[in-house]
Amino acid sequence: MLLGFDIGGTKCAVALGNTNHRDKKNKGANEIYVIDKTVLPTNKPVYEMIELLFITAENLLTRNKLTRKDISGIGISCGGPLSSKEGIVLSPPNLPGWDRIPIVEITRKRFGKPVILQNDANACAIAEWKYGAGKDCKNLIFLTFGTGMGAGLILDGKLYTGTSDLAGEVGHLRLAELGPVGFGKAGSFEGFCSGGGIAQLAQKRVLEKLQMGQKVSFCKSLNELPFLTAKMVAEAAYNGDEIAINIYKTCAEYLGRGLSLLIDILNPEIIILGSIYGRTKELIEPYMKEVIKKEAIYDSSRVCRIVPAGLSENLGDIAALSLAVISEPVFNSS
Repeated sequence: MLLGFDIGGTKCAVALGNTNHRDKKNKGANEIYVIDKTVLPTNKPVYEMIELLFITAENLLTRNKLTRKDISGIGISCGGPLSSKEGIVLSPPNLPGWDRIPIVEITRKRFGKPVILQNDANACAIAEWKYGAGKDCKNLIFLTFGTGMGAGLILDGKLYTGTSDLAGEVGHLRLAELGPVGFGKAGSFEGFCSGGGIAQLAQKRVLEKLQMGQKVSFCKSLNELPFLTAKMVAEAAYNGDEIAINIYKTCAEYLGRGLSLLIDILNPEIIILGSIYGRTKELIEPYMKEVIKKEAIYDSSRVCRIVPAGLSENLGDIAALSLAVISEPVFNSS
């Protein structure tokens, strides 16, 4: 039995899962599935939140007539930056207060089982590589494209984590001198291409319209500005609102710029986009592809497929459980 913790800036999930077959040669499984799960908001101070996650896990075990002895491994997927080698969460921008938290040690002491920590992008990359859209691929990039923007890199058939475990922090790349703030940097990849970034774009555009006396279908007054979300804008865009459509067009164009850089540098065979892309592909794909066609090296872009996550809405749970499957290190930091 596997236990997974998916820790995000907006919500967390605790999942119980299992595999239907174990491949001893490759230290993996050909399929993984969720047995039960609980989702809860990330709305408490760090140690209170961790305790709530542990209590939730224990309740899941009880509900399924299981005990800690039934757990073979535990995986923790969390927003980065973090150190998987030291098992420490290092002040992620979307998890304020999570400063040098030794989450692996705390979890191991509580449950007495092997624990593996990876940032959410790496965990999702492993899940998509083993069980999702990236099966049989040797060179793969996974982009979270959710609350934040990070990358998990599978290069030459191995997870690449970098010299100090910080490879793939593409959200910090500056794509413009001015723009929405993400990962502590204005105009960053995360600023333009994340849930929070899209909300910032919407607030700016809507403020301009409202101050000019124009009506906006998804925001009636200045008082509603702070409550705008990427989801609200997407719904308005699908209903034909031109302001909302243009907000997503801006996001798509910067996504194209960011992907072009990754295509040119890493020459991947597939780029898998999470969360927002899967829900708003029709709003994003045409403009994104247009930019890639102009910006990326043709011989690299033509061999690279860009697809939504194959594990869809189950990705976060499967990602954490995928880490729990791993009984020996498969990570390459050289």
